[in-house]
Amino acid sequence: MKLLASHLKAATAAVVAGLGIAATPASAVDLPCDTAQLIVPWGPGGGTSVIFGIFEQAIQNSDSPVKIKVVTMPGQGGGLGAKEAHAAKPDGCTLFAIHQHLPVNYINGVTDFNWDGFEPVAMLTDTPEIIGAGGHVEYNDLDGMLAAAKASPGSIPTGVSMGATSHFLWIILGSKTGADFAYVPFQGGTAGRITGLLNGSIDLGGINMAAARTQRGDGNLKAFAIASNERSDLIPDVPTLKELGVDMTFSLTRGVMLPKGTSPEIVALWAEVFKGPTEDATFVAEQAAKGTSVEYLGPEDYAKWWEATSAEFIDAAKELKMGRFQ
Repeated sequence: MKLLASHLKAATAAVVAGLGIAATPASAVDLPCDTAQLIVPWGPGGGTSVIFGIFEQAIQNSDSPVKIKVVTMPGQGGGLGAKEAHAAKPDGCTLFAIHQHLPVNYINGVTDFNWDGFEPVAMLTDTPEIIGAGGHVEYNDLDGMLAAAKASPGSIPTGVSMGATSHFLWIILGSKTGADFAYVPFQGGTAGRITGLLNGSIDLGGINMAAARTQRGDGNLKAFAIASNERSDLIPDVPTLKELGVDMTFSLTRGVMLPKGTSPEIVALWAEVFKGPTEDATFVAEQAAKGTSVEYLGPEDYAKWWEATSAEFIDAAKELKMGRFQ
């Protein structure tokens, strides 16, 4: 790992300077713990817990003076863990692993706080969504899918977790294309939706990279587009939505937050701790093999990203009069 204890002081000072505050030596950032808990608000074995488990191991093996321990806390679509982290002391000993579930929880009234109820630390990874379909559907590309959806508005069964990020994928796609879909509640996340696509109980649904790579050759699944800025090297034949004329990206962008009121010095310390693995070529390659890219943003840029992303979700909710915007 590139993060050495001897470098942490200078690196932290640089990050703090970027935040516009007086630099504080890392040695002066005295946490009341040697190992902080990182709350992952979903169960073990899911994509988020797996990704942050890799971070935990990387930081454990580094020369970082502080370590992390992943604590899974499923419930309320990520809301239970969010509430626990939101209520934690701002002492640097509790971190929160998140993606776009945070504004979704806020929109649906699961929490009374949004992303700005925390202190952004760092964006870390980006896993783009793939627009998928069962092999039984008649259309073979995005244009055919959208034409079918427009010809029979609200009739194509589309698997989602209602009110969750998988639902917003199709809400935002519909708002940008004029298409309307019939949402079918599906449990079990992506795995549950892929099962539904394979057995024909739904026609459309977001699929993951593993399914896109291994289950298309036999004709059981179709992948129409990837919601990223560029094509993936793992599935280079699948075009981006932008290539197909839909100005949209959508991914599960994972990062880390601290409780509101945590000092800028502690935020800067953790930002640099998490930056270490993202600069390691082996770590980056391990994530890439899972269809996840490493995308690091520090505290200030991560806050800007959240502001724009949350606004997009809230605008979609207002348009459809969802949740607290009814």
